[in-house]
Amino acid sequence: MQVTVIGLGPMGHAMAAAYLDKGYDVTVWNRTPAKAAALVARGARLAPGVAAALKAGDLVVMSLTDYDAVHAILEQAPEALAGRTVANLTSDTPERARAEAAWIAAHGGVQLTGGVQTPPPGIGTPGAETYYSGDAAALEAHRAALEVLTGIDYLGEDPGLAALYYQIGMDMFWTGLTGYLHGQALASAHGIPAEKFLEQAVKTMNFEYFARFYAPRIDAGDHAGDVDTVTMAVASLEHVVHTAEAAGLDTGVPRAVLETFRRAHAAGHGGDSLTRLTETLKE
Repeated sequence: MQVTVIGLGPMGHAMAAAYLDKGYDVTVWNRTPAKAAALVARGARLAPGVAAALKAGDLVVMSLTDYDAVHAILEQAPEALAGRTVANLTSDTPERARAEAAWIAAHGGVQLTGGVQTPPPGIGTPGAETYYSGDAAALEAHRAALEVLTGIDYLGEDPGLAALYYQIGMDMFWTGLTGYLHGQALASAHGIPAEKFLEQAVKTMNFEYFARFYAPRIDAGDHAGDVDTVTMAVASLEHVVHTAEAAGLDTGVPRAVLETFRRAHAAGHGGDSLTRLTETLKE
């Protein structure tokens, strides 16, 4: 019941707190030691340096801005990685995840790449999950400790997979949430508060039906326009842009989407389904 947490931003702080709540012996380290004060007051130990933090136990949980930050910390004491499992819950690219996993392995440690699918308040709550990939034996050895934070969605041995799945999710998250914010800006321009439009927004942003309908067609390469067409989408998005312009809004967001559909249309796919964009976006 021992764990080290390195990186005490909002996510790392929430993770260390979750371990303290479960009675774990928690060692923490942060480049700014003052950020550990509240955790130390609750019983966590502040390591005097990176080497001491790594050597405190077998499991090291890291949540930092990117892999540059991770490497800058670990390279201070690479010899202390021997025999440790690093649960690297830091966002970065699949390539960076694989490279860091190889570097840690070269120093005798094991990296479990993680992609946390909840904001800090969700840590330690039912239903939250984290993508993991990497050494299956290391995952099983530390499963109980990792499940203190979230549920586990294990994707396989490739240390880059969790980072890949996470970035795919972030692609959808930021694009979709920006669409919500642009739509609400349009609503606000017409005097409709966010709370008043909330239920309509939630219904509109629920894409489950569409994802389940389109997924098998995408896999089959079936872009038949029997339900929707690129031409229909172009016309609809032009109406969105004109409505936003009339309200005095910046139209960069819907115009970017419109231009993508126009590319597909110009390539002769006007009669195809919007799923054709999965090919257009590769061109």
